[in-house]
Amino acid sequence: MDSILLYCLENLPKSYESTYLLQQLSHGERGGIEVTISSIRHHNNILFIESYSKAFNTSLQIIVFNARPYHKQVFVPHKTLCVLGTIEIRLNSTSNAWIPVLINPKVISKKNTIIANFKQRGIRLENLQKVITLQSLQDSQIPEIYAHALYEVFYPTQDFFHEYMQTKSFPKRHLNAIKFCEILVYMQKLRKKRKHFNAKFCCNGDISPLLSNLPFQLTQGQYRAIQSIAADLDSNTACKRIIMGDVGCGKTIVILASVMIAYPYKSILMVPTTILAKQLYTEAKKYLPSNIQVSCIISSTSKKDISHLQSDFIIGTQALLYRDSDFSKFALVMTDEQHRFGTNTRTKLERLLEENTENDRKKPHNLQFSATPIPRTMSMIQSNLINFSFIKELPFRKDIQTLIINKSQFGALFVRIQTELQKSNQVAIIYPRIEEISEDFDRIDSPDDYQSMMGLGYNQYKKSHKIPYMSLKEAQKYWQNRFEKVFITHGKDRDKETILEEFAKTDGAILLATTMVEVGISLPRLSVIVIVGAERLGLASLHQLRGRVSRNGLKGYCYLYTHNKDNQRLQEFSHTLSGFDIAELDLKYRSSGDLLDGKFQSGNNFNFFNMLEDSSIAQEAQDFLDHHK
Repeated sequence: MDSILLYCLENLPKSYESTYLLQQLSHGERGGIEVTISSIRHHNNILFIESYSKAFNTSLQIIVFNARPYHKQVFVPHKTLCVLGTIEIRLNSTSNAWIPVLINPKVISKKNTIIANFKQRGIRLENLQKVITLQSLQDSQIPEIYAHALYEVFYPTQDFFHEYMQTKSFPKRHLNAIKFCEILVYMQKLRKKRKHFNAKFCCNGDISPLLSNLPFQLTQGQYRAIQSIAADLDSNTACKRIIMGDVGCGKTIVILASVMIAYPYKSILMVPTTILAKQLYTEAKKYLPSNIQVSCIISSTSKKDISHLQSDFIIGTQALLYRDSDFSKFALVMTDEQHRFGTNTRTKLERLLEENTENDRKKPHNLQFSATPIPRTMSMIQSNLINFSFIKELPFRKDIQTLIINKSQFGALFVRIQTELQKSNQVAIIYPRIEEISEDFDRIDSPDDYQSMMGLGYNQYKKSHKIPYMSLKEAQKYWQNRFEKVFITHGKDRDKETILEEFAKTDGAILLATTMVEVGISLPRLSVIVIVGAERLGLASLHQLRGRVSRNGLKGYCYLYTHNKDNQRLQEFSHTLSGFDIAELDLKYRSSGDLLDGKFQSGNNFNFFNMLEDSSIAQEAQDFLDHHK
């Protein structure tokens, strides 16, 4: 099916021309005209050709610039041929009469037809038409309307040509056919890339002991995700599923439910940071029944400590990859914040749990958790490679007010910070960089009053249009001089885990940090987050940072500090709290990324298909593939 469609996509015409004979010789008219060559003269590389048109009973001049030997062989006196070009009416300096002129016309072998032009040299339409026939397109079983539309792309009619000339692009019906084929071929590639392996174990454990320990009810989203996981694990085929939820949707409970389903077989969970590993370990000990042994492995865990060998559930950082363990009884491997790990890291953990024999290769069930939603159309497309579950409901309503501010509103922000600290709540201020600007930037005297300096950013650097915001280290004195409990850390800080843990336990404190706090850290008393230079961050990062506040239903405030308050992207971001809506918004401002390689960064795989606008076409292609399995 895909070979003929791929052949079509690889050889699409870039433009069309009509060789229909002209009905009148008007200035600007383009088309074919039959002429008989009268005489030729050349000057330098220019050919001046006098000819006669019998149809219009008039003389016509042809001018060829940069003439080649080929032209002298074609334009021969007394020879009649058909040329294609645009008519210009010019004043002949010799006869002082207005005459029609053709500049660099094409000599054509077929008249009264539509010809296609191609990007690649040497492609001839007649050769393509031997392969691309209506029958071959119908044999591909694509919808009939698309087969006929694609056929017209290579067998253009006059009606098609007139529509094409109005916009100099494919007519909508034909463009949709091309988009359908493009996304269909792409989905087929993903399906071929998907591999199936036997599972080490078939699991159908009971989750009711976990549910009886919970002081709350599951949301519908959590329940549906757990149902899908239960069906996956109760299979002899190793599953691979991404559970995608919004910030604060309750993924932890779904992780623990997965452990229960896998039990009495063992489970392992890898997370990106030590503090997150400790948080999840605490939650697991709190809610899992006492008969399930839980252990935590981080970089500081002694290699002599082998207590985890008896555990049913191991939680850890990448330190898991470097511990000697007996993984024979492990049925389930999980990764939280999966986008924080490279493909090689995730694969390495999975391979540690594999069971290989001479005749078989058995894999553990594989679950990946993410709090960074991707657009609906993108997830639909990638579902051809991996299964998806979505958790959209939150256990409680998030009450976060998002405000875009600049220098003039710092006074109000300062009052808000004081108010929240007096309530024993916490504040985080996120800076775009750690160090101060290079010495190459000549510094002008910095104002000391907060209205100008504001502890956030100022425009007091020559050339500061590059990074017009303060760094973390530049700002720390300002806040330390005004508040008692100020914690400072960043991604390069060796003590960052300890500092974050101390901050989490301290009421009425301020945290100055970089974006490293966006990774699933639980700060239940955090009510204010200030993001300096917000326009410099992607929407997904902004959403993760904003998600740190109001974790338990507390009233939260997110301040986006920027020198450009009219930034449309920030304006739209401030009006929604839904991570799934923000994923669509992010797609609007960026391209779709490379799904085949599992990347979701900027970039576009498609020449015609648009991830944002063509979701219905993607759904049609998905339904088509499901129907023609």
